[in-house]
This record gives sequence, structure tokens and C-alpha cells, in this order.
Amino acid sequence: MSDATLGWSDALAQLQRDGEPHVLVSLVACAGSTPREPGAKMVVTLEHHYDTLGGGRFEQQLIESARALLARGQPDIRLERFALGARAQQCCGGHLAALLECYPGAEMRLALFGAGHVGIALERLVRELPWRLDWFDSRLEAREAARLDHGPRTRMHERFDTEAAARLAPGSHCLVMTHDHLEDERLIEALLARDDLASIGLIGSKTKWSRFRHRLAARGFDDARLERVRCPIGAACAGRKRPAEIALAVAAELLAMAPSRPMRTRRGLDGISLELLETSPPPTDQDTDR
Repeated sequence: MSDATLGWSDALAQLQRDGEPHVLVSLVACAGSTPREPGAKMVVTLEHHYDTLGGGRFEQQLIESARALLARGQPDIRLERFALGARAQQCCGGHLAALLECYPGAEMRLALFGAGHVGIALERLVRELPWRLDWFDSRLEAREAARLDHGPRTRMHERFDTEAAARLAPGSHCLVMTHDHLEDERLIEALLARDDLASIGLIGSKTKWSRFRHRLAARGFDDARLERVRCPIGAACAGRKRPAEIALAVAAELLAMAPSRPMRTRRGLDGISLELLETSPPPTDQDTDR
């Protein structure tokens, strides 16, 4: 479905900021009669596409190729060549090449409950990584302070309650480190009620978790479910209490859990324009199919 509300550049910026999967499609070479010029771009997601490369069957084929890349869930680069004849079911007679650059979305979705000293230090560490961070705090002043300085893929949520745990995206890694132990316990209880979260971590001591665990067991949580909670987090920094030290150890734990996504670079991406133009007929009048 085409979305006319955003051009490709605005859509790209928004999708990058939100860590959402998308493909940037660029015309890198054109010869003869073609719908658009080299440098024209569009952005494709699983549900929408933004801007146009001229329309017609060849554009639909590019959209289908882009969505096939997204379905693989890996970074990828692919070159597509078109003669605007039999393959594209168009009679323009031109030739073009399009480069598809696939961004499969954030490598990790992290839900961080708490905008205290450790939470702020952790957000600053992970903001340079291709992770999507959903950040919550029940204190208005803490949310306002955090909103002034956070990374491009961090979303500071206006609304906060224990129902926030029910609204998290499946597969999220969750860290509970609020200013209030009762709030921590309620959040852990809400997170344990779900079966589709990647991990649950709780800041604090073994004594704190022992007390939480005893009360949660009394509420019906069995040992298998309670074992899903990591506490204390950042075990590698045991004995260290500086927020930056704790945050660094916690970030290292998360990094070990993040999936590896090596970029796949396909052969044949060099000399695109030269190869295309050498095999193309002389230019004719521009034709458009929009």
C-alpha cells in the first residue's frame, strides 16, 4: 500500500529512528526511456511504500523483492536490473538498475523501567547500537529530564503503569530498575505473566530478589517461571556501585544476548552504471508511467 503522507527521506528518518524494518530502493543507472532518473528513491516496508520510482509493473516487482529481503530478517544489499520490456510488462524500451538496501529493524528491543542514575547511564551506552529502547518512569520530572537527552531510537513513554508490561512488543528484553521496590515488584509480576519476552532483569541484591521471589511464589508463580528473572543484573561488576560501572556490566550482558546480523553483500555491485549503459540502446524521449 502506498503511503502519500511521507516522502522517502522523511519515511527513512522516521523508520531509522523507530528501528523498524525497511528497504531503501535507489535507481542507480538508467538508459533509454525510463519512468524516473538515476537517484530517484523509494522506501518499502512490509505494509507500505513511500514515494515512487515511476509506477508500473517494474515498481511492483521491486516492492516484492524488497519485502522478500525483509522476510529474511538480515541486513542485505541486492542489485536488480530491468529491461522495460518483457520482464516489467512495459513498453518503454529503456533499461535501469536499482539498488535495494535492507535494514531488518532493531537488533534488539529493550524495555527499560526506570530513569534513575543507572538507567540514564545505560541509555547513553546503548544509544549507539542498532537497538530500539522503550523507556518508562512513573515520575513526571524524571521523564522530562530524560526526554531532553536521549538517543535516536529511544522512545520515552508518556504513560506509565504496570499495564505497560502488557503493551510491550513480543521478544523484548526487559530491565526493571525503578526508584521504588514496590513498583519493581509489581512490574516483575506483570512481566512474569507473559510468555513471549526475551529476558527479564531486575536491579538489586540477592536479598531483594529472595524477598520478591518468596512473595511471588505465594501468588502462584512456580520455580520455572521465577527462574526467568536475572537478579542481580550486571553480575560482572559485583561490589562496584558507580552507576556507570553497573550500566556497563548490564550492557555487556545484553550484548551477549543480541543476535548477530552479518551484512550480506551480493556480488556484481561494482560498475553498475558502466555495464548497464554499455548494453543499453541509445536514449529516446522520456516516457513516464506513474
